[in-house]
Amino acid sequence: MKRRVVITGTGIYSSIGKNLNEVKQSLYEGRSGIGVEPERKTYGYRSTLTGIVERPVLKGLLDRRLRISLSEQGEYAYMATLEALKNAQIDKDYLENNEMGVLFGNDSSAKAVIEAHTTVLEKKDTMLLGSEAVFRSMNSTVTMNLATIFKLKGINMTISAACASSSHAIGLGYIFIRDGLQDLVLCGGAQETNLLSMSSFDAISTFSVRMDEPTKASRPFDASRDGLIPSGGAASLLLEDYEHAVKRGATILAEVVGYGFSSNGAKLSQPSDTGSETAMARAIHDAGIDAKDIDYINAHATSTLQGDMFEAIALNKLFGAYKTPVSSTKSMTGHECWMAGASEIIYSIIMLQNSFIAPNINFEQPDEYSAKLNIIKTTTKKNIDIFLSNSFGFGGTNSALIIKKYNP
Repeated sequence: MKRRVVITGTGIYSSIGKNLNEVKQSLYEGRSGIGVEPERKTYGYRSTLTGIVERPVLKGLLDRRLRISLSEQGEYAYMATLEALKNAQIDKDYLENNEMGVLFGNDSSAKAVIEAHTTVLEKKDTMLLGSEAVFRSMNSTVTMNLATIFKLKGINMTISAACASSSHAIGLGYIFIRDGLQDLVLCGGAQETNLLSMSSFDAISTFSVRMDEPTKASRPFDASRDGLIPSGGAASLLLEDYEHAVKRGATILAEVVGYGFSSNGAKLSQPSDTGSETAMARAIHDAGIDAKDIDYINAHATSTLQGDMFEAIALNKLFGAYKTPVSSTKSMTGHECWMAGASEIIYSIIMLQNSFIAPNINFEQPDEYSAKLNIIKTTTKKNIDIFLSNSFGFGGTNSALIIKKYNP
């Protein structure tokens, strides 16, 4: 007997807000979090555009011994998790006496690796790195730190699948709980935003160069799009077995009902309409619904020429007949990379809770593919019972999640 999986806590730290209330306001107002970082030009970037994410001040919140082991994305994840736990009414005593797992999507820390390398080059002595350097740089930097800080005793794993990482993390958390392996799992995604972490993407001309209009540079589905904007932060969600949540008196925010995945099996950076469609169709089948039952789609659409085109083709195949509302919140946030799958679930839950669809800002002129979709350009009042969120990544990894409004 498969168990129901519900969401009982959310927390967010992003370019459009450092908490749920700030993010809700930004989504409703269609407010962009994108700006320029002049240091990128000096460093050698083509594009100085980035999501502007304020580094949190952890002194006074977290013991120094724990702070110094956190990478940049780990700091963001800590802040998002604090909010998610508070939101879920889970305190330190509960964590001491109950088992919670952690599954996060994130990459290793480029900044930590490069800073360590620079120190050794200058000092010719690895002993000067300090014992914390390894914990800041490993691919599992976020999960190992969160598990230590919050004393988590369940599954502890980092999911690394490019820009679909945190969507897959939620999908796997859903499976662990649905199949009875865990009752409660902290899932999410985190992404550093510093210039050291993004140069290789800039090197392949991935980024928009519309630097004279930063807030208009991210243009998912628009015919004049010229590339994505790197961004980051962190998003945390508490996934929980339904009966477990009811027993402890938790407030249930939404229910995870479908997870779909696929791999394109093609070139490393080549998107695919077939792969995208397979992941979405699998999620729909897993949820036991029809395509027409979905009220809103938060598209992966990053503002790249090919990526948006192939997703639009896949969306039209599955949803074109139903004119399902579509928007990409990346038009406001930029592409939050390894964090995006989790953050976009939270953005969509905010819309579900408050009965509106956030706009796909900067969508002024469709191309031949996006013209077939019902892309929402302005904030629109809408009752949302079921939504779909897409996340696709380099290497052809695809993930699709379906979330439903909670009904007892």
